[in-house]
Amino acid sequence: MKRLTILSVCILTMTTLNAKKTTDGWVTTWATAVEAVDKGDMPTAPLTERSVRQVVRVSVGGSVLRLQLSNLFGSDDVEIRSVYVADALDSCDIDRRTARQLTFNGRRAMTLKRGESTFSDDLRYALKPLQRLSITICYGARTPELATSHRGSRTTSYIADGEAKASKPFGCTERVDHWYNIAAIDVQGTADGVACLGNSITDGRGSTTNEQNRWPDFLATALNGRTAVMNLGIGGNCVLEGGASEPALKRFDRDILGQRGVKTLVLMEGVNDIGISNGNSEQVARDLIKAYETLTEKAHAAGLRVLIGTITPFGGHSYHTHFHEAARQTVNDWVRTQKTADGIADFDALARDGAHPEWLKDEYSDDGLHLNPTGYEAMGRYVAGLLREMNR
Repeated sequence: MKRLTILSVCILTMTTLNAKKTTDGWVTTWATAVEAVDKGDMPTAPLTERSVRQVVRVSVGGSVLRLQLSNLFGSDDVEIRSVYVADALDSCDIDRRTARQLTFNGRRAMTLKRGESTFSDDLRYALKPLQRLSITICYGARTPELATSHRGSRTTSYIADGEAKASKPFGCTERVDHWYNIAAIDVQGTADGVACLGNSITDGRGSTTNEQNRWPDFLATALNGRTAVMNLGIGGNCVLEGGASEPALKRFDRDILGQRGVKTLVLMEGVNDIGISNGNSEQVARDLIKAYETLTEKAHAAGLRVLIGTITPFGGHSYHTHFHEAARQTVNDWVRTQKTADGIADFDALARDGAHPEWLKDEYSDDGLHLNPTGYEAMGRYVAGLLREMNR
């Protein structure tokens, strides 16, 4: 396989199918990394007897889908009265003609046990590439005080009291920018999948809420909705230890190897490990390199190709010190010269200021550490080019 651098450059009638789950022929068209949250990430009132309408943007389309729900980190069981999907319109509105009920083992209502996840039954649905899909979960009488969530949704979730019916207007009483209990959407198909493992830069800090302009979104667009793209970034996440949520070394099997249809891993993570290091940045750099080797070996053992990304500049941010910059350079030098992975995504060379290489380009920078939508578009298009080169 080639090693690359920056220089290489009609609505259908839809019915629920039988409850028998198949294990082959699925690809994850959308996913998020679920995590534990605290009270500040929950709505002002409990989810009990309320409905949450959440919006996601898929990558590839399909005619049969299934939804994965997760209660991995919930503090109690989750009672669900109903779940339905529909094409999303503006705000909390949906195209009611497309609304279709999901079932779980043939039933609309179900209880998701604490620490577990589940798939819905297969559903016939005309899911279009790159479309926005609305998922409405109507909760019952028992819900956790702290739900399994993804904090950095970069999209607004809408909450109504009671069980919201697809045939009626959604009586929104609260808005939050988090996802609850949704983990993935699969479609039946043969598209190749790309899983993006990262921190807030991948999760989309600096992107525009509800505009779907994180760099993996731009990647999916650049690949014309023909390749499944999964964003498994978590804001504040570390590779080794500390940071927000489970570190990459711990969550890798679930968040990357646990997705369906993945053929390529894009690994871009480590800036938080360096940024929070205190007097041991040289050791952190060495440990990051070992972790990259470990994750690459695990990915290869599962039949995945690996693109390792360099760490982008953070001059002008609170993370920036002489020692942290030295650690970043150590890691990036290794990434550029290693023979372990199948390709290099040199995000540093792409995003740095030519005159001040410790800094992001002004036109790409949101806050000195995170990129803005212009920078994310450059990243997404760049990775799309690398993938095309690898597929030649």
